[in-house]
Amino acid sequence: MTPTYADSLYVGDQSDNTVKRFDAVTGAFLGEFVKKGNSPIKGPRGLIFNSDDDLLVSNQNAGANKSGEILKHSGATGKFLGALIPHNTPNAPFAPSGIVLRIVPGDDVLFVADQSGTGKNNPPGRLLAYTGNGVLLADLTPDPVTEFPGAFSTDEFHPRGVVLGPDELLYVSVTHDLDPQSANFNPLVTPVAGWILRFDPSDNGSFHSVFARYTDAGCATHLHRPDGLAFGPDGMLYVAAFRANPNDTDKILVFDGSGTCVNQIDLYQPGQARAFAQALLFGPEGDLFVPISGGGPDTGAVRRYNVTTKAFSNFVPPAVQGGQLGQGWYLTFGETDPGTLKYNP
Repeated sequence: MTPTYADSLYVGDQSDNTVKRFDAVTGAFLGEFVKKGNSPIKGPRGLIFNSDDDLLVSNQNAGANKSGEILKHSGATGKFLGALIPHNTPNAPFAPSGIVLRIVPGDDVLFVADQSGTGKNNPPGRLLAYTGNGVLLADLTPDPVTEFPGAFSTDEFHPRGVVLGPDELLYVSVTHDLDPQSANFNPLVTPVAGWILRFDPSDNGSFHSVFARYTDAGCATHLHRPDGLAFGPDGMLYVAAFRANPNDTDKILVFDGSGTCVNQIDLYQPGQARAFAQALLFGPEGDLFVPISGGGPDTGAVRRYNVTTKAFSNFVPPAVQGGQLGQGWYLTFGETDPGTLKYNP
């Protein structure tokens, strides 16, 4: 008799630096998987399970005055197993955000979006590739003159979310410099500029192209400060994007294979309490799962969207309604592919 396997949803909680676990079918709370005090997590970002079924956590060490790191935990118990990429190594990412793992025969390749560099005023970030054992393979950051942002541009490269696409290219969400103290910060010109870039893992991770940009037509003009991104069962790319100003709304943008923005899902309506998302992920029954932050009454919820109707239900209730998440950001299911982020039950 084939045993029944029950999947779980894992969500990094910024409010208490834990990873919480929920039943993937019912949303029932199953406890703290990575417990506070049992792991050095301080600012969890990307979550994936590696080839050994260990949980990797992109840890920014927020407010700790040191570089970030990639932490490893038992996929069975959540026990801390050490740092895959320690913060005190020369090749550690400073502010790691999204992570994905490309499964390669003989050794996996871990891609890390390093949101900003070391130093004052939020220096540009990097896109880094490591072996599955945490050894640096390459710095894939595009050349600022010949690749991105291009000669004479004052835009900067601050990568946030990553995902491997159906075309086997690596898609990276990028934002401009948002540090008010930086000389490149100009809210009157490009206050919330955003792009989706592509890189080619089969060509040593080289820069491939700009897939979408905030200056494109249609709903792409809402590509503000993009973060988490995932391909849906429909082949479309779904991207978490932020509002341009208090009169705007935070939303999810939908791009087709050509890079054209073809749809959007507003997370709230103008005049309502703010609700934004750092990351998103497809799960059971092809639904889109979106943790909500923003400080409003919906904070702490994990919404479950039907992307066709745009209707949602609260898979995990908001904190004010008894939900266990204070501020959920990045997430993974146990059956999420670590590279494509596709749900494979």
